[in-house]
Amino acid sequence: WEGDEVERVVPVIEQLARGGAAVSVDTRKSEVMTAALGAGARLINDVSALTFDPRSAEVVAASGAPIILMHHQGDPATMQDAPRYDDVLVEIYLWLEERVAAAEAAGIARSNILVDPGFGFGKTVAHNLELMNGLAMLHGLGCPIVLGASRKRTIGALSGEAPAHQRLGGSIAFALKAAEQGAQIVRVHDVVETVQALKIWRGLRDQALTPRP
Repeated sequence: WEGDEVERVVPVIEQLARGGAAVSVDTRKSEVMTAALGAGARLINDVSALTFDPRSAEVVAASGAPIILMHHQGDPATMQDAPRYDDVLVEIYLWLEERVAAAEAAGIARSNILVDPGFGFGKTVAHNLELMNGLAMLHGLGCPIVLGASRKRTIGALSGEAPAHQRLGGSIAFALKAAEQGAQIVRVHDVVETVQALKIWRGLRDQALTPRP
């Protein structure tokens, strides 16, 4: 219920915002978006890509806040039962292209739109791996790419069913792959470790591109 969600997130947002953090709120509900923005949130992350609540696009447009539009297939309760695609990359691209157009039509500036391919949301392990290998294709949408693969089930499936708290290595591997594919934002649980890995990755890349004297 929206009231419960507001009561849960607003105090946390207020404290983080007072501390100077740029806060993102993850919600599909316009009432929660309004309350969160009023409490100091700077970014809306909607896993339904503004399809769940008919008022959400209006709220985001009026606020001027950036919005992450995430791809999903099916209802959250059943989306992992039997996800199917003819071509996962093409279908995600076209779906996000449609949602970007809908957001713009609702008055949201394109410069405020980010896209998330929805790693693990209505996708099998094979779908997720194909998505990661072809992530750069989404740059054609002209919006920053957000990728959240940290501690996801695919890591467990590829590493002897490792539980979520033992998926650091796999999470870093996906973060580096996302960076390699040009993702602008990577959402992670283990910030310090991931930042260190990205700094090493960037150092290796920059050194490889530096001409020898």
